Amino acid sequence: MLELALKGSKGYCYWLLGLALVIGAGVSTFIYQCKFGLGITGLSRDISWGFYVAQLTFLVGVAASAVMVVLPYYLHNYKEFGKLTILGEFTAVAAVSMCGLFLFVDIGQPMRAFNVFLYPSPQSMVFWDSIVLIGYLFINIIVGWNVIEAERNNVKPQFWVYPLIYLSIPWAFAIHTVTAFLYSGLAARGFWLTAVMAPRFLASAFAAGPAFLILLCFVIRKFAGFDPGKAPIQSLAKIIVYALIANLFFLGCEVFVAFYSKIPEHMDHLTYLYFGLAGHSTLVPWMWTALGLMLFGLIILIIPITRRNETVLSIACLMVFT
Repeated sequence: MLELALKGSKGYCYWLLGLALVIGAGVSTFIYQCKFGLGITGLSRDISWGFYVAQLTFLVGVAASAVMVVLPYYLHNYKEFGKLTILGEFTAVAAVSMCGLFLFVDIGQPMRAFNVFLYPSPQSMVFWDSIVLIGYLFINIIVGWNVIEAERNNVKPQFWVYPLIYLSIPWAFAIHTVTAFLYSGLAARGFWLTAVMAPRFLASAFAAGPAFLILLCFVIRKFAGFDPGKAPIQSLAKIIVYALIANLFFLGCEVFVAFYSKIPEHMDHLTYLYFGLAGHSTLVPWMWTALGLMLFGLIILIIPITRRNETVLSIACLMVFT
C-alpha cells in the first residue's frame, strides 16, 4: 500500500511537496540546534519546558483519542465506526510519531536518546513515557495495517490481531496518564501537583481528539471521497459532549479546591492564568479564549439541531480542537 501514498492528483503532489519542504525546514533547524544548543529555543535552567513538551502533550492526546472509536467498535460491536476506526488508528500512528520526534529534539543531543534504553531507570517518568509511546506506535501500526488489508479484501482481520486491539485500549489510557504523571509528580510545581491532572488530560484528549477526527472526515470526504457516514460522525460528536462536560467539571474542581482551601501556591497559578499576577498577564486572553471556545462548542454540540448541521458541527469541532 505504500506505493499508493505517492500517487494522486496534481493538488495531492503539491501537498506532498509542501509537507516535504516543512520537513526539510524542520530538519535543518534541528541540525542548527545540535550545533548551537537548546539556547535557540529560549529554554533555560528556570524554563526547562517549552514548545516541544507542549506539543508532545497535545499530540499524545490526539493519539489517545483513537480509543474513542476502537472501544465502541470492538468491545460493543458498534459497526458504524468501522471506517472511522481505521482512520483513528492511522491518525494515532502519525500523532505518536510526532510525539517521539518532539521528545527526541527536546533532549538536546541525539545520542542522549539511547541512554533512556541503555541505562533504564524505572524511577524516571521519561523512561516509562518512552516505553508507552513506542509500544502504542507499534501496536497501531500492526493493527491498522492488518485491519485496512482485511477491509480491502472484505474479510475479517486475522485472529492474532484481536489481542493487540484489546491491548491498545488500556494502552491508549496509559500514554496520556504517564504523560500527566510527568507533570503531577513535580512537588515544586503547585499547579501541576494535583491528582486530577491525568483525568483532565484524558477528558480533554477525548474531546479534542474526536473533534479532530470529525474535521479530518470532512476534509477527506471532500478531497478523497472517503465517507464514513453521518451516523458515526454524530455518535462521535456525542462522545465529545460527554468528554467536554467531564473536562469542565475537573476544571471546576481545581478552581474550588484552590480557592476554598486558600492555599497561596495553588491560588496564584490560577490567578496568574485567568486574571494576571504582579503585572504579568500575557496568558490571560489565551486562557479566557480557550474557556470560551470550550463553552460555546459544548452548547452547539448539546443542541441536536445545531449538531446535525455539518457546517455548524465543523465550527464547533474547530472550537473544541483549538
